[in-house]
Amino acid sequence: MKKLILSSTALALLAGAAHAEGKLSVYHWFEYIPQELVDKFTAETGIEVTIDTYDSNEAMLASLKAGKMGQYDVAVPGDYMVEIMAGEGLLDSFAPADLPNFGNIAPQWLDVPFDPGRKSSIPYQWGSTAFSVNRDVYQGDINTLAMIFDPPEELRGKINVLDSQGEVLALASIYMGIPQCNTDREQLKALNDMLINAKQHWASFGSDTAKDVLVSGDAAAGMIYNGFSAKARAEGANVEYAYPKEGFVVWMDNVVLLKDAPNRDNALKFMNFLLDPENAAAVTNYAAYTAGVTGVEPFLDDAIKNSPENNPPADAPAGSFIAVCDEETQKLYDAIWTNLKK
Repeated sequence: MKKLILSSTALALLAGAAHAEGKLSVYHWFEYIPQELVDKFTAETGIEVTIDTYDSNEAMLASLKAGKMGQYDVAVPGDYMVEIMAGEGLLDSFAPADLPNFGNIAPQWLDVPFDPGRKSSIPYQWGSTAFSVNRDVYQGDINTLAMIFDPPEELRGKINVLDSQGEVLALASIYMGIPQCNTDREQLKALNDMLINAKQHWASFGSDTAKDVLVSGDAAAGMIYNGFSAKARAEGANVEYAYPKEGFVVWMDNVVLLKDAPNRDNALKFMNFLLDPENAAAVTNYAAYTAGVTGVEPFLDDAIKNSPENNPPADAPAGSFIAVCDEETQKLYDAIWTNLKK
């Protein structure tokens, strides 16, 4: 796990925040918030920010349950993980009045099924998960998840897959046309068999390296988040992001207030800060996803507004959120994942 101490004493002093107002401990995804924005928060508040990073929702949950609760104030889980964390009693709640910028939350992201009425979370960024292909290596049609699960000869042995159980199994289910949280043993066996067969064509599992292996050429195709694909393209990789005909995963990352947060008031200040349109846009410009906050458009870079990764074709199918299974059904999927990762 990487550990970054992100503070800016000089900027804080310039802003008049000569006396530090405490600390804030954030558990966050890798490469997902600009240093300058954290410096800005420190300059405005005097709060010193410490950030630890993780590379999957599951890794974050496992770490918190293994003893990290009480060490962090906020985390940034995906939609389905917010629901799981709430169900396990890991989240604290707040009132809209605690966040003066609460009204900036975009209406479609306010009464969400994973946190109705936004009692424990605020939107951070949202996007999609599918795959990208290096067009120097493969020039054919890429409008299908078969690029990952039954790839053409040119891509075999050159594919990176996210090290993320939720997204891999969701995309595999979409490819096979079977429901998530499936209890049909025959369909689950078919899902397992398909994945084991596909694995022989994969070169690696990696989430935090998903962009880098495309840029370096170590992978010719890879399951990837749309913003990471945009970054790979900006860094010179001749890659194209696909919105496959079978469907893809849609996700929203959210900042949650953790139970027993040691710096609760500072956590709320940070969450409110991120709901300011200019600050939300700064994250979007850096991460190349889409904000869940109104009023960001004037602050967005043209490259972000016009990126193909953020503008699916008109005939693209609808995306699907990752479903939250009951405990017994989840054990079946855990077994498939464990078998795949052997």
